[in-house]
Amino acid sequence: MLTSARNQGKKEKDPEGRMPLAEHLRELRNRLVKAVLAVLAVAVLGLVYYKQIADFLTEPVREAVGCEKGFGESVNGEACAELTIQGLVAPFTIMLKVALTVGVIGACPVWLYQLWAFLAPGLHRSEKKYAGAFVGAGAPLFVGGAVLAYFVLPTAARALLDFTPEGTGNLIPFDEFLDIITRLVIVFGLAFELPLLLVMLNFGGIVTGRQLLGWWRVMVVAIAVFSAMATPTGDPLTMGALALPIVLLYFGATGVCLTNDRRRRRANPYADLDDDEASTLDHAPEPVAQPAPPDTGARSGDEGGPPDRFDDAT
Repeated sequence: MLTSARNQGKKEKDPEGRMPLAEHLRELRNRLVKAVLAVLAVAVLGLVYYKQIADFLTEPVREAVGCEKGFGESVNGEACAELTIQGLVAPFTIMLKVALTVGVIGACPVWLYQLWAFLAPGLHRSEKKYAGAFVGAGAPLFVGGAVLAYFVLPTAARALLDFTPEGTGNLIPFDEFLDIITRLVIVFGLAFELPLLLVMLNFGGIVTGRQLLGWWRVMVVAIAVFSAMATPTGDPLTMGALALPIVLLYFGATGVCLTNDRRRRRANPYADLDDDEASTLDHAPEPVAQPAPPDTGARSGDEGGPPDRFDDAT
């Protein structure tokens, strides 16, 4: 009885090794908890070094708009843009936003691995060995997108502040400025994961390199629309800075998928065929031999006449 109770408490799987829906949801919950804990752990460092990080985020924008000595201070007789904080609780809220941004960026290897670990059971055993490559490529891509957003923001800020009429000041709420930075970093970082997602779908057998190559016109338009909607500043410079690298990464991912498809075809010529698709024959069918003329039953010495008797076998 004890053995049967233990067996009932174990995770049940069907004969093909697939988990039921409840088990998938439990696995998703565990992966999300681990990813959130990793983000919160790194966010604690963001709380400790909050002021240094805030200064690091605003420094390139200060230099771009000519405020080398600080926001609001006059440079060459002209007032610079000024960052403001409104409200008693606003400084605490800004500190939390900075910490969470640092947590999402710093913990990207952990939550990328949790994502892969959740999707890996649906792959073949030979394809699970790419887990290290997935995380190893995903983390630099996300950080690369965040760094690109950091360098694009000063140019975008300078272009936008140039529209300020002469003789007027420009007050920039710091929480709004931080929201723009956070959105740019998250959007650029996640957008740079698109080629990795396409390669993962290709390795899982969902899409092929030829399909991706045939979709390039639609994908370019979709990337342009996504860049226009995702960038918080809305200026063409930021949109182009986001769209152009994603398009290049898309074609790079297409090349990787085409190479993987060729590797699969060498190992299995029928790898690209669906289960209900007929394969082409390697050789033409051989001609069917003509059947022999039927035996009329005539005996030697009695040409053309009916047989006088039949064998027992007949």
